[in-house]
Amino acid sequence: MRADRLLAIMMLLQHRGMVSATAIADELEVSLRTVMRDMEALSAAGVPIYAERGRHGGFALLAGYTTDLTGLTHEEARALLVAGSGSAGLGMCDELASAMRKVVAALPTLHRDSAARDAGRVLVRGEGWRRPPPDDDVDDTVLTTVRRAVFAGRRLRISYAPRGHTASWRTIDPIGLVRARWTWYLLATREGAERTYRLSRLHAAEVLDEPADRPADVDLAELWQARQAQFVAGPALVVRVKVRPQRRAEFLAAARSARVDGELVEVEFADTGHAEAILWPLLPDVEVVSPPELRAGLQRRAAAAAVAHGCQDQAGGAG
Repeated sequence: MRADRLLAIMMLLQHRGMVSATAIADELEVSLRTVMRDMEALSAAGVPIYAERGRHGGFALLAGYTTDLTGLTHEEARALLVAGSGSAGLGMCDELASAMRKVVAALPTLHRDSAARDAGRVLVRGEGWRRPPPDDDVDDTVLTTVRRAVFAGRRLRISYAPRGHTASWRTIDPIGLVRARWTWYLLATREGAERTYRLSRLHAAEVLDEPADRPADVDLAELWQARQAQFVAGPALVVRVKVRPQRRAEFLAAARSARVDGELVEVEFADTGHAEAILWPLLPDVEVVSPPELRAGLQRRAAAAAVAHGCQDQAGGAG
């Protein structure tokens, strides 16, 4: 802890110039006595720190002295590089790339290589037009466990419940994590077959001692795009909907492969379950016209929600 604090003091002085002992103590949440002891330790280690007394005094580094240390731990550097993968949609690609190059160049070689390698196992994407469903929360403990296995390259034992099924245990080889809009996905293989798991459906996860059977390097963006294409290329369900005028432009801009037929809009989904999950949060601004099985499924959902909220009388009249 003290080593981290000494490094933090050096970075404060390097980036802010003259800093008072009180400001340092407040920044690091330590006492003034601790700050004074740390200054003595840095001076004894050969760091050229000098003090100025007076109202505007404080501690500063000798002019011209700099250090290449960023003050980032391996975990902090990895988190920063991972966060950068989701900034493309902010119009800051060039600035972000420049900042990332500076951060990576300033890291020690060991941290630099491992942090960049680990960051390549996480992808953040903002595409998609689905609102976050109420049942899409991810357990923090599960997410932490999965992330640890992904970074460490270890096999995972997970309790997973596919849509419409009870949870069961399986052993998988994790490849990487993808956050698409609001939803976390785990890309993995199971007995050599490609698998994509939604983290909100993981009930529990355990990291095993066995190394994961996966390639040493992976282009996660390319892999995610390929799996999306495979998903879209599957059997398509054509859904015809009506959209309220105030939401129509938004819906058309966000939906993929939308075709307008008068007041109706045709959209393709993988299957009925996929369509229900996407369209349910958009009700009542979107009304499903066909197919009838999808309309009936949404009616059942609405009736169940009404009953759960004490609206049995209203639910009984749904049709």
